[in-house]
Amino acid sequence: QVRLVESGGGLVQPGGSLRLSCATSGNIFSLYAMRWYRQAPGKQRELVASITRGGSTNVADSVKGRFTISRENAKNTVYLQMNSLKPEDTAVYLCNGDLAVASTGGVDRREYWGQGTQVTVSS
Repeated sequence: QVRLVESGGGLVQPGGSLRLSCATSGNIFSLYAMRWYRQAPGKQRELVASITRGGSTNVADSVKGRFTISRENAKNTVYLQMNSLKPEDTAVYLCNGDLAVASTGGVDRREYWGQGTQVTVSS
């Protein structure tokens, strides 16, 4: 069974940093585009950052200059480095991606979501 598992969330003071990880498991051949979303209470899910298989990145204007997305293809893992955190960054952060996975027909490209990790920025 293919899974995306986020870790690294927690409680941090304003101005602090956290590094989120998205580890994959299961019969995975490779990762294509990977993304971090966040969902705050009462708000729509927001795309925070994305990275292509080749390493090209995009980040939302709201986090530009503070958040960095990266990936380690050998480990099929994606990271989100979050610096200068603000209270408005408080949300559940979810990993999302397109994966090449084993199937009865060979190899399929499918989209998966993780369960999320809570990030709370508060003094």
